[in-house]
Amino acid sequence: MTEPTADGASTDANRRQVLYWRLLSRLFDRDEQPSLESASVAVVDDLGLPATLLDPAVSVDTVVQRFPALAAELRGLLTSDDVPDDSDPGDAATFRPGEAEVRRAALVSKVLLNVFATGSGPVSATQLARWQSDASWFEQALGCEPGDLRRQGSGLGATLAGLEGDLVRRMHLREVLADPALASQLTPSMSLIEQLLRDKANLSGVALANAKALIRRFVDEVAEVLRTQVQQTSVGTLDRSVPPKRVFRNLDLDRTIWQNLTNWSPDDERLYVDRLYYRHTARRTTPSRLIVVVDQSGSMVDSMVNCTILASIFAGLPKVDVHLVAYDTRALDLTPWVHDPFEVLLRTQLGGGTDGTAALTLARPKIAEPKNTVLVWISDFYEVNHQAVFDGLQAMHRSGVKVIPVGSVSSSGQQSVNPWFRQRLKDQGTPVISGHIRRLVVELKNFLT
Repeated sequence: MTEPTADGASTDANRRQVLYWRLLSRLFDRDEQPSLESASVAVVDDLGLPATLLDPAVSVDTVVQRFPALAAELRGLLTSDDVPDDSDPGDAATFRPGEAEVRRAALVSKVLLNVFATGSGPVSATQLARWQSDASWFEQALGCEPGDLRRQGSGLGATLAGLEGDLVRRMHLREVLADPALASQLTPSMSLIEQLLRDKANLSGVALANAKALIRRFVDEVAEVLRTQVQQTSVGTLDRSVPPKRVFRNLDLDRTIWQNLTNWSPDDERLYVDRLYYRHTARRTTPSRLIVVVDQSGSMVDSMVNCTILASIFAGLPKVDVHLVAYDTRALDLTPWVHDPFEVLLRTQLGGGTDGTAALTLARPKIAEPKNTVLVWISDFYEVNHQAVFDGLQAMHRSGVKVIPVGSVSSSGQQSVNPWFRQRLKDQGTPVISGHIRRLVVELKNFLT
């Protein structure tokens, strides 16, 4: 390997900058910059890399199929800043370090450009499939298995899911769903679920079956996360009025030894125990009723999906009677399906106006014991009859019902809440919850258990 000279190092740095300037230019402006394009072609050619690395219309998969040796370089490409070593004479290490960095810049540019430069306008099923393939290579470049990052639903994974959702929005969703192979590659996300819920009335046959499968997958994934949060949150106080169960797993060994120290026999060197002590494990619980009222207007999809799934989890807890009401300008009692959020979501109708008085009419008769009832009202509170809805919530609060107004319960985002409602609900001591769903989980657990 030739030792790099000062001039060689400077040349390598310039070549690397050319590739990255081209990457930034293409990410923010689809029009080619002739000088950057020609300079990049010269750099790639000098490295012995294929010119197709610079063509965003060619997928990474296609490049790898034509040049299989590149696959090993692409996997783990973005996991560190280290350049290849001399361990394998067949890899990029045959280049001196400066050239290896330039080579790496060319490969990084290809992966990033193909994933993040999604353009605008209509998208075909072929283009979506190509992007999904490129996203898989990007995930492998980060050291992940294909699809793992998008399934995480947070951070960079959420960004990828958002890009995929945007591509799906720009194409005919029904065309994707009608193709089982293509539909199976879709990553369930909130944006995709919203589209499916909006378009479900227009789907049938294979497309409808694939749509339901995607909704079911998303529901199951979110439910698993929320179920863990519910289980990890502390539950009711110990009930010392209930005698502890005299079983070995409840034995309080430290207390037993301490209380029996007076029975220590120095001659025998033994501790004689005349009484065993056990830990209290029973917790005080009160049969409670949870009434969840969900605004199903289009602006509340994220919160509606999360809270519908959360309601089904609490419905599985002992001594919690869960009721579910969805509303827009009319209200629908979904309590018979509360244990199955998938079925609930299929029965919702997104969009329309927002008139909470219809939901109040359904919710009031469900309040049998106000002090043992919690009402979760999920909405952005832009109501047609805002004073009537506030008066209804205020009357419930004064009767002893635990009223929890919710403006947003998502994995991240912020929700716009009617400032008129926000201030009045805060003044009456029931401030609007807005933020991560864990906040609502804690509020509910504190009251229900």
